Amino acid sequence: MVAAGFRFYEELNDFLPAPRRYREFTTACAEDASVKHTIESLGVPHTEVELILVNGESVGFEHRLAEGDRVSVYPRFEAFDVTPLLRVRDRPLRVSRFVADAHLGGLARLLRMAGFDTLYDNRYRDDEVVAIAGRDGRIVLSRDRELLKRRAVSHGCYVHATEPEAQLRELLGRLDLARSARPFSLCLRCNAALRPVAKAEVLARLPERVRAGQERFSVCDACGRVYWEGSHWRAMRRRLEALLGPGSIG
Repeated sequence: MVAAGFRFYEELNDFLPAPRRYREFTTACAEDASVKHTIESLGVPHTEVELILVNGESVGFEHRLAEGDRVSVYPRFEAFDVTPLLRVRDRPLRVSRFVADAHLGGLARLLRMAGFDTLYDNRYRDDEVVAIAGRDGRIVLSRDRELLKRRAVSHGCYVHATEPEAQLRELLGRLDLARSARPFSLCLRCNAALRPVAKAEVLARLPERVRAGQERFSVCDACGRVYWEGSHWRAMRRRLEALLGPGSIG
């Protein structure tokens, strides 16, 4: 066994027991243990980590710990670009394509509403989520730490909040997403892009009250669903503006 000192920063402390938060502590590590294995054994999923310094030098997850090492572990950075320092993965975590696990249906719907490409199906098994993330280069969203600790998951976010609005607010802050939002650009049902369409093209598919009262329409070419700016749309707009900020939706 070897002993190494660890210090976790910002929201990574939420994964630690109270006595280890916001302070340096020493822990015993297996002989020749990797820094990734040790970080996860302390309860922090590797998908939450963007930068690791060992004795002041940036290292990758595979780095082997030695007696007396001092390890600093950082989450995503919002204030400045740390790309030149990155060693833990080939590219930064800031990617706005997601796959949500089966327990985050409300969050997935809100993300689509805000215009973020989000795959979701309440029948997804964990293995499917991992496979989709790897195939499409998506960030895994989950409240399951063990899912995020899987070796095959390189990009992921542990969602701390339990209610959909609070979950979206959390992601907007952590991943600096608000500026990238494109509200009402994706189908809420199937996640495909919407396109504006002339009223005449969808007239036969509209309820009578909508034919009389609406002029602007969008359609999803994947599933055929038609959207218009009725009372339901206005309620969704108010909901999004409360999360994204006043004037965020043109």
